[in-house]
Amino acid sequence: HRTDEIWWVAEKAFTSFASRPMPEMVAKANRAIETRLAKAQEPMEIPAFCQARSRAISVGGGKTVGDGRFARAAGDVAAFRRSPEYDQAVLGLATDLATEMKLGQGAATDLLIVGASATDYVGHQLGTRGSEMCIQLLSLDHSLGQFFAALDKTGVDYSVVLTADHGGLDLPERTREAGSAGGERVDRALNAGVMGKEIAAKLGLTGPVLHGGSFGDIYADPKLTPAQRKAVLAEAAVRYTAHPQVRAVYTREQVAATPKPKGPPDGWSLLEELSQSYYPATSGDLLVVLQPRVTPIVDPVKGAVATHTGGWSYNRRVPILFWRKGMTGFEQPLSVETVDIAPTLAALLHIPVQVEIDGKCLDLDSGPGDTCK
Repeated sequence: HRTDEIWWVAEKAFTSFASRPMPEMVAKANRAIETRLAKAQEPMEIPAFCQARSRAISVGGGKTVGDGRFARAAGDVAAFRRSPEYDQAVLGLATDLATEMKLGQGAATDLLIVGASATDYVGHQLGTRGSEMCIQLLSLDHSLGQFFAALDKTGVDYSVVLTADHGGLDLPERTREAGSAGGERVDRALNAGVMGKEIAAKLGLTGPVLHGGSFGDIYADPKLTPAQRKAVLAEAAVRYTAHPQVRAVYTREQVAATPKPKGPPDGWSLLEELSQSYYPATSGDLLVVLQPRVTPIVDPVKGAVATHTGGWSYNRRVPILFWRKGMTGFEQPLSVETVDIAPTLAALLHIPVQVEIDGKCLDLDSGPGDTCK
């Protein structure tokens, strides 16, 4: 695809491919980030709606999360990226791109894709149900409102699609307090390197025999002989299956042989879910599924406190919102998929889809009309 402009934040400035010249609006955005970073950020105001969520949760080592308000020292790039400031910078540049490039004001339809990703950073580093995430989401809502207001001023007829790439799981220390069964951190013994050493000792092998993390794709070392590989994977499957934090273990052969699932995605089995992300060249020799709400971070003191745990609904469910001026709002009661977005937009833009693709067109008309026809 040949884009007119493509920019992303690296460290503390927007950057792009080496051969792409930087227009003044991007240079302006970078100067604004530099100026902002040079100053300390005072604690942000906590909205009344978020006050009930503001409570310090200990994760060990004297570290707490849950009552933060995004105070930041001058020059702290990491804190800048995991705060509303980051999305404000991204949406600020998106606004300038839309207005200065006069998007939507020519003969063809223009596409503007914006990645406001601070929510992901906040969720991993600080959790999903504290004051930090509450402030972040309300701030993002406000920043999106400003962005759409700027688009409105152009008089352009535009459509919006809003979605996310994944859901999330809060830190287990807080989910346990809320009465959520199974909220715990993963046992270090499930790490492929740790388990591999035990298996190597039992089988009389030297060197690493397993690679990977504590769940998901687990790989046998490529230097093993076929017989050694078979023995290592068999022993690993037995050990993973026996662990109380593991729900299921599948071989790559099992996953590869699984037929493409039919029906709504909320009714798929774990094996069917795994089959949809299986790729022969890179997927693991074993695929390990942890029990619900087991967080695969052993030590949250030095880095992230929350992350993803496989195919459970809290990881898979994301919002998908379509909007256009004059549209009558309604909620789709059935589960849909993110792959439905492309054919839905194609129909909205009257672009014929002449090849087989994943996904289906979603009717955006709340009445008897059908935007897919």
